[in-house]
Amino acid sequence: MPWIYNCAVGALRWWFDRRMSDGAILDAEKLFPDAGMFVSNWKKISIEASRAMRHLNNIPRFHMSASAQNRDSTDDSTDWRVFIMRAYGVTLYRNLAQCPTVADILARSPDVLSASFSILGPRTLIPPHRGPFRGVLRGYLVLSMPTHRDGTPASVLTIDQSDYRLREGDFVLWDDSFEHAVRNESDEYRVVLLLDVRRRSMPFDLAVLSSAVVWGIHLSILLSRWKSRLSFVFRAQGSRSDSTDRD
Repeated sequence: MPWIYNCAVGALRWWFDRRMSDGAILDAEKLFPDAGMFVSNWKKISIEASRAMRHLNNIPRFHMSASAQNRDSTDDSTDWRVFIMRAYGVTLYRNLAQCPTVADILARSPDVLSASFSILGPRTLIPPHRGPFRGVLRGYLVLSMPTHRDGTPASVLTIDQSDYRLREGDFVLWDDSFEHAVRNESDEYRVVLLLDVRRRSMPFDLAVLSSAVVWGIHLSILLSRWKSRLSFVFRAQGSRSDSTDRD
């Protein structure tokens, strides 16, 4: 029920906000040192994203694949697609097998809970929205960025009312419980690697609560039809012929 979700999220935000005072944009070197491995391999990762986009019509729009998140920010009219490789610790092995560079780095990055290619269509707006709580951080690595004629990045990431025009290979780490939005001002696709990263160095009670929430989402994904539905979608993408996904 939406009202139960909204009440739970409101309570989580209230409790975390009382105990934490960090701003929206965070120091990746301090809070997510593994970001360097993703950044140094961004060109290889971009090639893997391009391969996935050859089957763009098979990649679901966000609102169809957001099993563990509030879907109110998008609908059928929003051309925002996500190629999910991992979601809250649940790995989609058929999808990840197509992206060996990402797979190799994820194997060495235990704090990464989720990884997906975020593909934003031409002239598309993702309206302002917020993540559910502050225990998980958002990593954002630009893989393909359309530009205006003057070379300015044509997709804008707005976080906490500040605009960021990032270039290919740029990485930003932020607390996505702050309001954020994205708009693509071009006639081309914008592609980024989105990561959900476990937040470290929290007070003990918040760390315990965060682990419980993450585990609850992980379990809900395993118990739902969400994973099998996405695996079926990607069978047409030249995946390996394994008959089942592992958990």
